[in-house]
Amino acid sequence: MRFLVIGLGSMGKRRVRNLIALGYQDSIAGFDIQEARREESKKYNIEIYDDFTTAMTQHKPDAVLISTPPNLHMEYAYKVVEVGMSCFIEASVVDSQKILELSRIVEGKELVVIPSSTMRYYPAPKKIKELIGAGIIGKVLNYNYHTGQYLPDWHPWEDIGDFYVSNPDTGGAREIVPFELTWLNDIFGDSKALACVRRKLTNISAEIDDIYHCILEYPDNVIGNLTVEVISRPKATRDFRVIGSEGEIVFSGDTNILKYINTKMEEWETVNFDQGTVEEGYINPEEPYINEVRDFISSAKAAKSGEIFNLPNTLEDDYKILSTLYELEEISEGRDDLSR
Repeated sequence: MRFLVIGLGSMGKRRVRNLIALGYQDSIAGFDIQEARREESKKYNIEIYDDFTTAMTQHKPDAVLISTPPNLHMEYAYKVVEVGMSCFIEASVVDSQKILELSRIVEGKELVVIPSSTMRYYPAPKKIKELIGAGIIGKVLNYNYHTGQYLPDWHPWEDIGDFYVSNPDTGGAREIVPFELTWLNDIFGDSKALACVRRKLTNISAEIDDIYHCILEYPDNVIGNLTVEVISRPKATRDFRVIGSEGEIVFSGDTNILKYINTKMEEWETVNFDQGTVEEGYINPEEPYINEVRDFISSAKAAKSGEIFNLPNTLEDDYKILSTLYELEEISEGRDDLSR
């Protein structure tokens, strides 16, 4: 297969590395409108284009990976689907109606459109899902999850004003809420918004809310407390605890250790996770990203061959999650109106 990566920023370059790791070095092209990003990507020894149409006609990809800012995801996805190609899309935060409509357009076609669900490929969420599925802590009652990283540390090499996370529609904290709900909903079921408080608490040079406090309800009366922020420094925060009728599961991103206990155990059982391969300038390992690209490729090949397959994530899933985000924001706005 031949691939085109649209957008050669931080994530686009990661997707190029993913494809190289999967053995496609000679089949990759990249497209970006920014000269600096095209120059940076030359180190990967791939074909590079400054025009989308030229990239499509000259490279002739079989599938496309869209790693642009979120507000451009659907623009390129519709173009790619129109010519009958499968595509992979990074996590979205806008255009929910276009996402839903695209899901209807691709239904029955021999192609796939797969939104990113990277966190599902991390070892800790996978282990948490396994333990809950096995009933280790009995009936799930509640989870508390806090995740955050200081926004200027995301891309320290560029001005935050040049980065889409400074845009209110695609702001850093706002983007991460659906990013995290993708794996949380995979474990606990479809979420319903109950309460939300969002604010700008810092002097970060972007007019965005830098923290979201969310309360969510899941099937079978499970309650989730989710805090997403872009203010934690100097280190990122990732702390998770789920309480069940018979035990608890706890994960700390600081130690990369998960532990669990139930009423039949004397002591905590501990699971240590390997740090994985971390590229210079990045904080997250390559392996989860590689594995989700591998699944995308497998699904695209299966669709082209008319085989039966399961998608790791769907456009309908993304639409539901974005609907929850919008509901949370409406609740927050209503609360603010009442307090005035």
